[in-house]
Amino acid sequence: MRTRRFVAAGAASALVVVVGLLGATGSGLSGRTAGSQADASIRTPWGEPDLQGIWTTEVDTPFERPDRFGDREFLTPEEQAALDEQRAGLIGRNRRVERGTELDVAGAYNAVFLSFKPTDRRTSLIVDPPDGRVPPLTPEAQALADEDRAFRLELLRSTETCRTGSVACRGGEYNPEPSPRRSEMQPPRYNTGRMNRQDNIEDGSLGDRCLSGGIPEFGTAFGGSFRRIVQTPGGISIFYDVGQGQGFQRNIVMNGSPHLPDHIRQWWGDSRGRWEGDTLVVDVTNFSSKRDFRGSRENLHLIERWTRTGPDTLDYEVTIEDPAVWVQPWTVRQEFRKQSDRQNRIYYEPRCYEGNYGFPALLLGARIAEEEYAAGQGPHPATFDNATDFVGVEENPLR
Repeated sequence: MRTRRFVAAGAASALVVVVGLLGATGSGLSGRTAGSQADASIRTPWGEPDLQGIWTTEVDTPFERPDRFGDREFLTPEEQAALDEQRAGLIGRNRRVERGTELDVAGAYNAVFLSFKPTDRRTSLIVDPPDGRVPPLTPEAQALADEDRAFRLELLRSTETCRTGSVACRGGEYNPEPSPRRSEMQPPRYNTGRMNRQDNIEDGSLGDRCLSGGIPEFGTAFGGSFRRIVQTPGGISIFYDVGQGQGFQRNIVMNGSPHLPDHIRQWWGDSRGRWEGDTLVVDVTNFSSKRDFRGSRENLHLIERWTRTGPDTLDYEVTIEDPAVWVQPWTVRQEFRKQSDRQNRIYYEPRCYEGNYGFPALLLGARIAEEEYAAGQGPHPATFDNATDFVGVEENPLR
């Protein structure tokens, strides 16, 4: 059974803000530098810095700095304008590949279903290390990543994806015979990413299972993610509206109590906040081992800094560390702009129906395909690629 998950295309966020290609300077946040000053005049009725509102990013910034920008933190205005012109040309394109292939069929979801924000002056969200790149993995983490990648490539080897040399099969080889590893048990760690089989529900990705929400969260290249921050005396809550209903609610403990005991693990970690001047500093630990952020799991540690810098602006900075995964801590910075509360009245309830309703059908379809193959009425199920997300086939020159 062939399945598709259109995660990027047409993402229907509960908070709808249409952001077009508005020009090279975008929202006005573009190109802001480190050390932005807090606006101490914006306070809650009980005297704390007021972070409340609906916030999102209005410019598109690469997560990691593309190699061609070297050590440059900012683009020139001319480079911004040129990139915006290139990216605007992608809208409505309908790139075709070999007729009848899985990639060609998936291309029916072309660039018209995607949205592009204006190009930011910053060349990466990562501000430390100075090269704008995620630090290297430790040898142990690299070995785990290599082992996991090899297993997933084995499950793809008899598919059209590998036969045609798709980037999704990079590092693997095509072999028309299904891999003998197809019946192996789960990888050593809990599976969080889509693999090319449907033996049980945990062969699917967390997103397919409506479990993708997590922090840190930085949005996507094709649309925004939103934060609704609500404060009360002694408490702060943040609702994240992301993806296609994978939103989630996060509460920050502000009473000065210590983190939870080490054996208590939570999907979004244990957030303990404090005020340092006009900046909210949040220490986050105790993550679940069943979620994954770039290879880091239960040992992930975040230090977040939220600073209101003006009537409509909010700076967010997070330092990310896990000594078992990366050779050094690293830091990401985002600049958010306040959205209209009136124009964004929404139903604040996470709702992800696609996976909840779809997964039983995916498992049933896989069993039917196996029965048909056993009866000589169809190809081997391993020749279908159910793991690769073909959506977003257009090249974004900013990446």
